[in-house]
Amino acid sequence: MIERYIFSNRLKTDITVTSPGRINIIGEHTDYNNGYVLPGAIDKTITFKLGKNNTEKCCRIYSKGFGDILEFDLDSITKKPEGWENYVLGVIHEILQRTHKLKGFDCTIESHLPVGSGVSSSAALECGLAFGLNTLFELGLTKWEIIELSQTAEHEFVGTKCGIMDQFASVMGKKDHVMFLDCMTLDFEYIPMDIEPYRILLLNTNVAHNLASSAYNIRRSQCEKGLAVLRKNFGKDITFRNVTTTMLHQCKEELGETIFNRCSYVIEENLRVFKAVTALKEKNLIKFGQLLYQTHEGLRHKYEVSCPELDFLVDFAKDKTDVLGARMMGGGFGGCTLNIVHEEAIDDFIKEAGSVYHERFSNTLTFFQTVPSQGTTISSENVR
Repeated sequence: MIERYIFSNRLKTDITVTSPGRINIIGEHTDYNNGYVLPGAIDKTITFKLGKNNTEKCCRIYSKGFGDILEFDLDSITKKPEGWENYVLGVIHEILQRTHKLKGFDCTIESHLPVGSGVSSSAALECGLAFGLNTLFELGLTKWEIIELSQTAEHEFVGTKCGIMDQFASVMGKKDHVMFLDCMTLDFEYIPMDIEPYRILLLNTNVAHNLASSAYNIRRSQCEKGLAVLRKNFGKDITFRNVTTTMLHQCKEELGETIFNRCSYVIEENLRVFKAVTALKEKNLIKFGQLLYQTHEGLRHKYEVSCPELDFLVDFAKDKTDVLGARMMGGGFGGCTLNIVHEEAIDDFIKEAGSVYHERFSNTLTFFQTVPSQGTTISSENVR
């Protein structure tokens, strides 16, 4: 076993990479349905220090957060039963499908992202490693190739059939902007996130969720079944982007109540993304906040991916005049609520929310403010 101090004190660092988590303002569970989303990278990141170790295939990765060292050879990549290692191994596997330039390397990973909070630490891990190795070994991968291989890694090695949004946001983020992304065509537009004097505040329920083993994949399967029914009735070119509510209601009996609700939510959420983009451009913050509340109600009742803790926090926010909007964010069943709160009210809001939350659930509420920030970048090069 390699001693941990070698990694923390003696590792030669050729490059340092920072890879951010992401928030999704609106457009939840629409990315894997070829819909529309409005994400942004955030100012909370994972840092990677990478260096060549002058071997052909020996790789060593140290996670400061988990205190674990992952050692493997490039010609023997195999899945682990579970754990953070599969995100890494999946990325390496996908890179090896595209290039033979990868050689042995050492890497130290330090995360400043709260795991399980819905800010996609997994995508930051995947994209940061791929981005760094691409630079270190001059692999010639484009940003889109990094995004796509990272998504595939999560599908194949982790088992979460995520859409493209998380990886896209982590790589393509722009300071002070969110991104209006069409997840089918991959066309996107940077939208200024000008919400002064309000701030983005995330309240973390600290309720753990594991998307790979949760109902996330079930929801995706339900939507696929619903779309198959719609295509049988209205043609193979039908997507959730061009299904009307009238068409959906015509198939309600065949769909059944559960799948009807899943499809109804996706159709409505796509429309809310467009409305939110317009509201931001017009700086109609009242309308913008109302759309967030509407999204949460859809996630709560139609898509059924919320939980009592998330619902409690959103209901709490509704009673506050200094909060424009709130909703659960991420895959669901835990994680954070996203709140748009007036800057002068944030301290009191956090204090009161923490108190009532602890009283209700005997759990500690944590929080952080964030702003849309730059995507994955090389922080420094040739540093020792």
